[in-house]
Parts: sequence; structure tokens; C-alpha cells
Amino acid sequence: MDIRFTDCSVRFGERVALQPLTLTITERRVGIIGLNGSGKTTFARLINGLVKPSLGSVTVNGLDTVKDERAVLSEAGFIFQNPQHQLIMPVVADDIGFGLKNRGLKGEEIEKRTQAVLLRFGVEHLARRRVHELSGGETQLIAMASVVVTDPKILILDEPTNQLDLRNRRRVADKIATLDEDTLVITHDLPLVENVERLLLFHEGRLAADGAPQETIRHYHEIAGC
Repeated sequence: MDIRFTDCSVRFGERVALQPLTLTITERRVGIIGLNGSGKTTFARLINGLVKPSLGSVTVNGLDTVKDERAVLSEAGFIFQNPQHQLIMPVVADDIGFGLKNRGLKGEEIEKRTQAVLLRFGVEHLARRRVHELSGGETQLIAMASVVVTDPKILILDEPTNQLDLRNRRRVADKIATLDEDTLVITHDLPLVENVERLLLFHEGRLAADGAPQETIRHYHEIAGC
């Protein structure tokens, strides 16, 4: 993973969502924390081009998120805070195959890769299940599988354990920990990122801390007043 922000800032109308930022990320496991409205999601969405810089630039593995927009979308996959919103087809296997079909793959190859990713995530029994029947944990795993099947090198996960019970939280957390892909995890679930290589803390649109999890979490508690 080689992500580079160069004097990058984001403005939505009169509101500055991200103050000018220059940094490089090369670690394989990175966490992103901060209070609501701190800029952390804007930062993460810049990485795969869902948000474009107002000023400056972002590159991902050498690709510019503006000039090389389509290539960046293939390089960095994004799993949204509400994964239900990114499941398009009514049946699990069809939804996972949808992204492959859009990339020009055909029937037998789509089926082969769909089955492989379902096995990888331990959810092969859900292949013919309707997506609206899935539990929260199952929905999260299927959303991850639907992105991973297209072979991104980087995964960005926005609040992947949000509103999950303890059992499903553990299932999702365990799967994230063993992913082959480089990962960036945005979360309020601090135990989820206590063992990452690098933890970024955003506050009021600025990078407030950047380093080892223990020290960054301590600084977060100071900002939050708890």
C-alpha cells in the first residue's frame, strides 16, 4: 500500500471538511478514529475517489484519484457503514457476481470466483439466500465478499462492526484481521484497532494524532473528555 496525500484539502460549500494534509501511508493495517464530523470519513473516501480534493492531490499505488479515477476504484474497494446499501441484487450469489459481470467476466468464471469468495468468508451456505433476510453480521461479510471478489489491493471499511451483537462483531473482526488485502478501518470500536500498525486520529478536520494505537487512543480520550 502506497497512499500519498499532498497538500490535500476538501471544502463543501463554505464548510471545510478536511484541512490541508500531507502524509504517506505504507503500512498494511491502518485505523482511523475520531469524533463524529471530525473528517475521518472524508479522508477515507478520498482514497478511492468517492470524494475529490478541492485542493492538492491524492495518489493510490501511483494512481491519481482524479486523473486515474476508474483505475483507483479498482485498486481500492470501499465497504460502507451501512453495507445493505451496496447489495444491489436480491440474491447473495447474484450480488457477488454482479461486480464481476460489470468487469466483463462470463458465466463459468463468475460462478467459480463467486463460490471461491463465499468459501473464503465462510458464508457459502448463504449463496441462495435473499439479501434482505441476512443478519447484520452476515450482511457485513457478504458486502466484504462482494468487494473482495473484484480483487482490490486495498480495502477501506467504514464502521464495519457498527450495531453488531458480540458474536457477529467477533466474526467480522476476526475476518478483518486475517484479510490478505491491505486495510484501512474507520471505527468508533477502539478494540478493533488497538493492534493496527498505525492509527490516525482526526479532529475538527485536522489530523490530530498519528502513531501507535496506545498513544493515539490516549489522545483521543483527551479530546473526547473521557
